[in-house]
Amino acid sequence: MITDLQQVYVDRYGDGDITPVEPAQFAPPLGHFLVGYLDGVPVACGGWRAHDEDPEEPLLPGDAEIKRMYVVDSARGRGLSRVVLAALERAAAEAGRTRMVLETGLRQPEAIRLYETSGYARIDNFGVYRHHPESLCFGKRL
Repeated sequence: MITDLQQVYVDRYGDGDITPVEPAQFAPPLGHFLVGYLDGVPVACGGWRAHDEDPEEPLLPGDAEIKRMYVVDSARGRGLSRVVLAALERAAAEAGRTRMVLETGLRQPEAIRLYETSGYARIDNFGVYRHHPESLCFGKRL
């Protein structure tokens, strides 16, 4: 699914997600990654990683950054992104995280709509997308 997600970024933006991501960053207690299945087939995924020691503002101690949220085309329109997002928020809160943050892009209106209707508000851009004109960052207190 991550390969498919990267292709979505290529199709929409001309390149993949350039944010450095290591699988170990999603290991508990400083991260979490989940995969959702329908009829034994993986159809949705997403994770969060802690940002306690990141000196970049507006990231704060206690933040958890959402990464790799994705639902395969054949499973879209069933509310699975909301299920994954809610599960990530629960896991982060249970791990003591106090705020979820994320980056998405202007060419992903469905993601923007998901986050805005789930209580996320715009924050200053951060990380490798800090000065990227098509990036939008969001945050939500847990």
